[in-house]
Amino acid sequence: MNDTPIDEMSFEAALAELEQVVTRLERGDVPLEDSITLYERGAKLKAHCEARLQAAQMRVEAIRLAEDGTPKGTEPFTA
Repeated sequence: MNDTPIDEMSFEAALAELEQVVTRLERGDVPLEDSITLYERGAKLKAHCEARLQAAQMRVEAIRLAEDGTPKGTEPFTA
């Protein structure tokens, strides 16, 4: 398991670690206490990945298009 704080991880690093967590849990050969710790880290990694994806989606949605459909510029995302 990685000791890097999750909030400092890139999307790709968090997703890779999440895949490792899932693989270890699916194998079923991890002691119960370790499984709980893995599950908790996996849940935090999943939340981090979802937040990074949502932030990226908001940036993409903020791209303004010209009338011909080509990107014209960007504008701040407002909720």
